Amino acid sequence: MEYHRPVLLEESVEALAIKPEGVYVDVTFGGGGHSALILSKLTSGKLFSFDQDRDAEEQSKKLQGETFQFVRANFRDLKKYLRLYRVKEVDGVLADLGVSSHQFNVPERGFSTRFNGPLDMRMNAEAGTTAQEVLETYSEEQLHRIFGIYGEVKNAKTLARTVVEKRNRQSLQTINDFKQAISSCTPKGKENKYLAQVFQALRIEVNDEMKALEEMLEQAAEILKPGGRLSVISYHSLEDRLVKNFIAKGKFFGEVEKDLFGNEIKPLEAVYRKPITPTEQELLENSRSRSAKLRVAEKKEESERK
Repeated sequence: MEYHRPVLLEESVEALAIKPEGVYVDVTFGGGGHSALILSKLTSGKLFSFDQDRDAEEQSKKLQGETFQFVRANFRDLKKYLRLYRVKEVDGVLADLGVSSHQFNVPERGFSTRFNGPLDMRMNAEAGTTAQEVLETYSEEQLHRIFGIYGEVKNAKTLARTVVEKRNRQSLQTINDFKQAISSCTPKGKENKYLAQVFQALRIEVNDEMKALEEMLEQAAEILKPGGRLSVISYHSLEDRLVKNFIAKGKFFGEVEKDLFGNEIKPLEAVYRKPITPTEQELLENSRSRSAKLRVAEKKEESERK
């Protein structure tokens, strides 16, 4: 089985308008598909690829060379780690958000509803809080919030109450324990979609994905050279909204700020008016691409940002 089939591979890399001598960052290495394609276009340039997952680090060994540097870190620490390599500015940043197929396909990681395994869901399996700890320690209010906001689960309040009632009587150690505990809340005939939403909510909370994404986007805008490109693939409306707002307004919520002359204060400009979505062919070949949206932005020149 292949490690991970990248979604919107050509489109997202093409959007970077790669210069052979440029410096680029792939903040989500995963199985290395996007990184490999970027590297094939570089001559004297350099690619820095980030991933906090140990399995991704193993995959990265296939791409060794002068033009490539793997960085085992969360992309929210983008600037800090680039500084270690004395890099202040880059020509392009690519992010393929979400979980790699490999992570979904390894039962022990606990990302997929298809297998029984531990309730883990950590992108970095060596640090942080597991999904089990979230389910067993969070208050009913906290659970209600994450199921409602991150999973957009319709009966989030009932689900949270059910989890709290059940955890007092039984242990929630495995995916099957959890599915059984919440079976009364799971709509008949829509089990898969419902569980996918619930698991998404837990995964986002476990990995602090929304805050990490905000931090990465702000840092990406700072380190891009004028004319540099940002290429981001998202898989659900929460991520896409943050990316869309940041490109359009330079912030995640509220309206764009303006200077005294009425000029918008924002670092990026959208390259395409609408997001790029997968072709019919890609949808047929890769079901994971179904909800993917690619947004592309360019760093404005100094004169334009004044």
